[in-house]
Amino acid sequence: MNNLIVRAISGAVFAFLIIGSIIFDDLAATGVLSVVMLIGLIEFYSLFKNHTTIDIDWRIGTTAGLLIFGIAVSSLYEQLPSYLLWFVLPIIFLMLLTELWRKKKNPIINGALLITGLIYIVLPFFLLIYINYLDQFLAVTNDIDTFQFPLIAGMFLMIWANDTFAYLTGRLFGKTKLIERISPNKTWEGTIGGIIFTIGVGCLFAFAINTPNYSPLFWIVSALIIAPCAILGDLLESLLKRSLNIKDSGNIMPGHGGILDRFDAALFTIPFFVAWTSIYLYSLA
Repeated sequence: MNNLIVRAISGAVFAFLIIGSIIFDDLAATGVLSVVMLIGLIEFYSLFKNHTTIDIDWRIGTTAGLLIFGIAVSSLYEQLPSYLLWFVLPIIFLMLLTELWRKKKNPIINGALLITGLIYIVLPFFLLIYINYLDQFLAVTNDIDTFQFPLIAGMFLMIWANDTFAYLTGRLFGKTKLIERISPNKTWEGTIGGIIFTIGVGCLFAFAINTPNYSPLFWIVSALIIAPCAILGDLLESLLKRSLNIKDSGNIMPGHGGILDRFDAALFTIPFFVAWTSIYLYSLA
């Protein structure tokens, strides 16, 4: 029970930081999410530090990730010219080129995992900042005077509803294992409970919360996309940690572990949510 209380307090503080910054200002959200991205990127590369055959220099991946992320975000906010985005690919190739001098046993695997960190961590966080920027831009363009609940805050609340209620439902009613070899504690009962509550939060946004740029259909479809994606993202990170014989990605969040442990569902969900949001907004154009 003590662990549950610590987990709840830690999760509440983290949620307040993320949601609070998003509601306060898009620049504040960008700053907070950038710091979280950096910690998550370091955590990802650190997962392999004790591996017997994989030898990654976290400094190379982190430096390349920060450069790419910084160029992309600065271009989005028009602080740098957009043509600098063409430097992203050269940065990736230069990152891979370092394996020529490191003289490690498995340079191909090392290089592949360096790129995986960029895809798995840097890209979703940039998409998150991009879609939040677009959401704020639409609110200003459409002259919305009343408060509109931010789009990505709604996404996070649905993801966390799925995670929280899957955990609670699983503890209360869980009997049938979901995929025991990957995550022994996850059950079908918990999974179904998480999906039901995620759809419930989606309906809340659809009919009870002010989001004039987005129709009830948008939020209901979002919930139907987010629920399975959040589950799969959680399982994907569980598979990664189990294959490396690691319990947590870090210890920055008491009761939860690391940033990757808290963002595992979000990292997988974000690209699908952004794709659906782009399709929806395009259909309105």
